[in-house]
Amino acid sequence: MVPAPVVPSYDGHGLAGVLPSVLASLGVGTGPVELPPARRAVVVLVDGLGLELLRQRKGHAPYLRSLLAEARDLTAGFPSTTATSMGTFGTGLPPGAHGLTGYQVEIPGEGRLFNELSWEDGPNPERWQPEQTVLQRSASAGIATTMVAPGYFDGSGLTRAALRGAMFRGSEDLGGRVAAALAAVRSAPRALVYLYWGDLDRTGHVHGCESWQWGDELEHIDRELRRLGEQLPADCSLSVVADHGMVDIPLEARTDVAHDAELRDGVRLVGGEMRALQLYCEPGAAETVLATWQARLGEQGWIVSREEALTRGWFGPVHERVLPRIGEVIAAFHAPIGVVDSRVMRPVILGLIGQHGSMTSAEQSVPLLHLPAAGSD
Repeated sequence: MVPAPVVPSYDGHGLAGVLPSVLASLGVGTGPVELPPARRAVVVLVDGLGLELLRQRKGHAPYLRSLLAEARDLTAGFPSTTATSMGTFGTGLPPGAHGLTGYQVEIPGEGRLFNELSWEDGPNPERWQPEQTVLQRSASAGIATTMVAPGYFDGSGLTRAALRGAMFRGSEDLGGRVAAALAAVRSAPRALVYLYWGDLDRTGHVHGCESWQWGDELEHIDRELRRLGEQLPADCSLSVVADHGMVDIPLEARTDVAHDAELRDGVRLVGGEMRALQLYCEPGAAETVLATWQARLGEQGWIVSREEALTRGWFGPVHERVLPRIGEVIAAFHAPIGVVDSRVMRPVILGLIGQHGSMTSAEQSVPLLHLPAAGSD
């Protein structure tokens, strides 16, 4: 029996509601999650910190564990991958509106894939994602708005598309980012600081999210976030969130479309990633491709047409400009398997252990941990 997918929410129960709600707590606009008022706020996004993983490994994170009792269980969005989640987090909109619809997607009319994470040879970011970001709204309201991340994020395609509007402070280590966030939030009477940390996700990809290395990295994050929380001004809140969870997929549990003629037949491009594929089909071949993939993999995943995915609300309401970016057939898996295409996926990606993208609770469920402002500074 095929289990039901965790269909994402794109409101107060989803990642889209986080930044608008934090901004509303600062007195700007409204948000779907009611948070206590504050004058200043720091929002930390820990890449790959799924709620199920945090609960399973909470012994490594005493500080975050202290916030778990009041944690909100949010859905990341579909696909549960960083580029799409950053679009949802940064704009407060579903993927069907902001248009960052996957890890690798086709540029309509060009017949080629581009990677929305690296943005290598990608389209103009502001045209690809023209909607106003929450950070732009914050800065326009007179709030000192800062993004703290690795230096190469400054002016990158994904930053320009999903997170434009903030002043940028770069630092390569987490301790440096905590120091930069503290300096930024102390520099103005009204401030919003967004801090990104990606090494937990990287560790999970390379070693697996069940590895001791993942636990060690979580301990490191927990120590630094404790330091951040203890040194914030009294009128400053702290929110910790993630962009997706993760599952470990054995190397032997992967099928390569490049070496599977049946799965390859009628497929023009294989987009997405191994847990959430988007198949761009040859003209007139979509129904046959759908039937073939359902027959082969239907007991291990949710294999649907683009139209059915839209009806089910996987991407939220989809704008006309975004529709051609989504593959005609969607294949997301609940079983611990993956499907790859070695013709378009880099070898280093093919060898990663930890994976995400699908609609299992392990991949979809992310925490919103919130430490309210203590009072006036």
